[in-house]
Amino acid sequence: MASAQRIAFTASEVEIAQASLAALRARYGSVPLEQADVIVALGGDGFMLQTLHGTMHLDVPVYGMNRGTVGFLMNEYAEDGLLDRLAAAEEAVINPLRMHAECVDGTVTEALAINEVALLRAGPQAAKLRISVDGKVRMHELVCDGALVATPAGSTAYNYSAHGPILPIGADVLALTAMSAFRPRRWRGALIPMSAVIRIDVLDSDKRPVMADADSRSVRRVTGVEIRSEPSVRHRLLFDPGHGLEERLIREQFA
Repeated sequence: MASAQRIAFTASEVEIAQASLAALRARYGSVPLEQADVIVALGGDGFMLQTLHGTMHLDVPVYGMNRGTVGFLMNEYAEDGLLDRLAAAEEAVINPLRMHAECVDGTVTEALAINEVALLRAGPQAAKLRISVDGKVRMHELVCDGALVATPAGSTAYNYSAHGPILPIGADVLALTAMSAFRPRRWRGALIPMSAVIRIDVLDSDKRPVMADADSRSVRRVTGVEIRSEPSVRHRLLFDPGHGLEERLIREQFA
């Protein structure tokens, strides 16, 4: 990354992140987000997602330092040598998913998701879902607790916990993964071309209500959701050399 460094620091509300924010601002100064060459985000992965969503209109790279728990999208925290680390950082560009969710009351919600779009049962009974890809029905009925579509960058998050595959960062596919599939019992999900439009319709939505979630933005009582990659939106993440997303995704598979 170029060495011109007007830094905007931002941090989650947890105490350790706020203390780090004060220390780094005192040492390196800080400019408003709109004037920054680079944004340094202090927190965990959830705060990184929040920062990426909130600053995507700026087209400014974001360098995260872990002040949270897992920190998959973050670099190690250190106060020393930050300018050198930023100058040497490697950039990864990721595209989010766009969710188009239709609800029982006729309303429509659009949202972007960096990690995944998930449909989850919202009642005591399992959901019944119909899955179509590019207008062709591929599964007439999936009985499950839910289903999700994950990006390569998000494939180690909820998707991996649901036993979905980890995708290489350059993979031109999305992961479609079921959660606690009851019928078909042995269905293990699918890999879908990045260019495809995935539609998931909710069957019997009155008796078996379903909610949709795009990176924690939730919509209740959906009847159908369309999911597609959104190449017009670019999120720029910075990582220390040798610790980028590609390396992390490979390493995670051998953990």
